[in-house]
Amino acid sequence: MYAWHQMTVRIFFVLFLGLCARGVSAVLPIEQWTTQAGTRVYFVAARALPMLDIRIDVDAGARFDPTNKQGLAALTATLLAAGVTAKDAQLTLSEGEIADGFANVGAQYFVYTDADHSSVHLRCLSAPAQRDSALALLKRVLHHPDFPEDKVQRDIQISVAALRENLTRADTVADRALLPAIYGTHPYGQLPSIESIGHITRQDVSRFYRERYGANRAVITLVGDIDQTQARALAERLSQSLPSFASEINLPAVSALSGKGATLRFTHPSEQAYIMIGQPGITHHDPDYFALLVGNHILGGGGFTSRLVEEVREKRGLSYSVHSFFSPWLQSGVFEISLQTRKDQADQTLQVVRQTLTTFVEQGPTAKELQAAKDYLINSFPLRIDSNAKLLANVANFAWHGLPLNYLDTWSTHIAQVRLAQVKAALARHLQPQAMVTVVVGSAQ
Repeated sequence: MYAWHQMTVRIFFVLFLGLCARGVSAVLPIEQWTTQAGTRVYFVAARALPMLDIRIDVDAGARFDPTNKQGLAALTATLLAAGVTAKDAQLTLSEGEIADGFANVGAQYFVYTDADHSSVHLRCLSAPAQRDSALALLKRVLHHPDFPEDKVQRDIQISVAALRENLTRADTVADRALLPAIYGTHPYGQLPSIESIGHITRQDVSRFYRERYGANRAVITLVGDIDQTQARALAERLSQSLPSFASEINLPAVSALSGKGATLRFTHPSEQAYIMIGQPGITHHDPDYFALLVGNHILGGGGFTSRLVEEVREKRGLSYSVHSFFSPWLQSGVFEISLQTRKDQADQTLQVVRQTLTTFVEQGPTAKELQAAKDYLINSFPLRIDSNAKLLANVANFAWHGLPLNYLDTWSTHIAQVRLAQVKAALARHLQPQAMVTVVVGSAQ
């Protein structure tokens, strides 16, 4: 079975490259429609494996956490499968019965929450009996969560204990210091605390579900071994199971950093010093998105071939690895550089990183660096969609951000069209080395 799957992936990879070489535009047959309940649906038929992957993204991210109750969005998503109420002659189901129900048909269920949205994932067999059982259970979890009081209190205690443990880690301390320093009072900078999680009640969870899990603010992505007729019927069932409406809330704009960037230092008993540098970045819709994607690959996103790795690791041996990345969110997501080094080398390392960043923003990449980055990104693109799970993640991502239906088809073309002048201008427009926030946890000072 494993060898057969490898062969399938290899054949897909070769066919994909061949289609790209011939300039075929519709490489991925993505279909899109809207259900009667107002939910956008994206579907890709993938018949090689008898599996179906489903992702339901709802406009219920951490940016909607109420003041002093940060952590509510994540807790609500986690508690969806903690129990369901009786409905339409169906009995209540406990958390254990829900878990057993998915396991008995070979289905995998999990949830995820970030700043912008909460996601419900289901992977199941495409055979009708197993698929229908898994979908029926998923529908009940989405439509009739019970949020039992004892499970709410249990998960609050688990969340508090996990956060308390994470706060002993230097990387967590750095991350939790960086985002508030970058975003200030904006919801992106408001992180869960032990106190805020402890303020959450069952009523808060139930209200958040009713207000944010609306069909009109949800996106369903389907990838797998079903046809369009089945996909349409499935999406109707799932969208009708969601609350009918979720309000659109206009959040304040993300403010750009100004002045000289702050440097925040924290003592820590760790053997290494953790360094994070950041600022507000971009959204997926920014006209400079592809120029910055290529530019960042050269700066610190390209692994051992990047400028930062060359200066910090290869020339000076100050760190094993150093990374930079843009995280495009619905509003300006974070741009970040992160690394760790010996405590007694923290200041030297920080100086090298800052100088490398400043030089790169001022001068831009070389023609050789640009071509190498473009070649790598284009040639490695098929590996981004060489499994149902990766394809689901990519389609769901552009669907959530409202990007064009041919986004994945034209991705490599956009990369190929990036020019040196574009990269340099985009870096100058978006990156502010002197204004970036720096966090150092565990320095010698």
